[in-house]
Amino acid sequence: MKKLILTILSMGLLVNTSVISAANIGVPSECEGVMLQGFYWDSYKLDKYGRTLWVNLTKDTAAINASFDMIWLPPSASSSGGVGYIPAKMNNQNSDWGQKSSLVALIKALHDGGTKVIADIVINHRGNDSSWCTFYADDFTPMYGGKFQLTRSHICKGDEAFTNPESGCYGSTERGAADTGTDFAGARDLDHTSSYVQEWAKSYLQWMIGAMKYDGFRYDMTLGYAGKYLSLYNQAAKPYLSVSELWESIDKQVSHLKATDYNTMIFDFPLKYVLGNTLGKSSPNYSLLIKPGTSLRGKGYKKYAVTFIDNHDTFERSDAQSQEFIGYNVDLTDAAVKNKILQANAYILLLPGVPCVFWPHWKSYQAEIDALIAVRKQAGIHSESEITEKADATYYQATVQGHRGSVILRLGPGRSTEVPEGYELAIEGGETAAYTVFVAMYPEGLQTVNGAAVQGQKFIKDGQLFIRINEDVYTILGEKIQ
Repeated sequence: MKKLILTILSMGLLVNTSVISAANIGVPSECEGVMLQGFYWDSYKLDKYGRTLWVNLTKDTAAINASFDMIWLPPSASSSGGVGYIPAKMNNQNSDWGQKSSLVALIKALHDGGTKVIADIVINHRGNDSSWCTFYADDFTPMYGGKFQLTRSHICKGDEAFTNPESGCYGSTERGAADTGTDFAGARDLDHTSSYVQEWAKSYLQWMIGAMKYDGFRYDMTLGYAGKYLSLYNQAAKPYLSVSELWESIDKQVSHLKATDYNTMIFDFPLKYVLGNTLGKSSPNYSLLIKPGTSLRGKGYKKYAVTFIDNHDTFERSDAQSQEFIGYNVDLTDAAVKNKILQANAYILLLPGVPCVFWPHWKSYQAEIDALIAVRKQAGIHSESEITEKADATYYQATVQGHRGSVILRLGPGRSTEVPEGYELAIEGGETAAYTVFVAMYPEGLQTVNGAAVQGQKFIKDGQLFIRINEDVYTILGEKIQ
């Protein structure tokens, strides 16, 4: 790709600087990283898009390390349910995803390739031992706070356990304070106003980083407790990246960020639904993509946005629960489905925020998604990149400024494929994927990107990602082609 002088473009949307602070914990500034969600629901036993046991993921680390800067793993504590969202004993890291030794080996292989590992943290609620109100003891070793034994006094007083005659603690007066968030009926809600619960949570998180070597946290169901506690826990553990799962409206998401004192990022659920209601439709109206106030970026909070299309909860859970981008149980090999999913991935991967790619999408369209990631990294697009946009019913265009260059993304059947002055064509999706990508680089040209399988210069050709080492060219998996 030729080295081109960067075209200086006028910039549109401005960051809300009142919420930007260098001291934000778990919010890396101008983050260029791309995250992979390394599982889907029941993928510890299902093989539809590849199983994701620890041993399976370890075999994929070369490809993961080559494109992704972070991977979000499922809950790794022993649990009362296979996926892990009803944790039973936090320091027992043997789960349905595999043995602790396999998890340790996976984390090391990812780290060796430069990929940070994000733990799925479930501290809103807790699974039980022999009855609803008895819990396994946790031991985080003296270095990380020692032993903890939660009891019924650490359960929120409004929990179902105290009103169900079969619970084993029906009517007990030994209980915690009122819940500071939304009740979860599937397990015991923990009282985060309790100093003991707070110390337990801080010790657990410090142990996950110090002993298990995780780098950051994805917090499950943060609707279940006040945001100030999440901030307290991040201040203690100091994760590289923190992201909240708050399945709520944009205004409630902003309120959550404020409650955490901006010490976390947040999954941009409002943007997910915008993408579903535009790119996911049979006849999308692309002008809806620039409707103001419908995403964290549109509200001025792009620094805090983790953007995504689908996740384990929204994808193929059941016909009734499904909130998929396209629809329940779609055929990902269908050309129309591929078109929509690749457009949506192009959107999140080439715009501000920290994009989180969903495992089934990556496994289905790895070459195309890897190519988009390579363009993002070449230009240095980051979480706070400046962007200008325009659209009508048939197309969308964004010009995004990165650390090392500028990218123009065009989506839709009405898009122009004419190469803008000062730019070079990087990817042309054609009829099977209605997007086109152009890149203009700073004079110093492409950045060298190191991967686990091979090390060298990444580049795009005919929509595919390749790596050049001296005069040799390799595929993303290290296969020499010339």
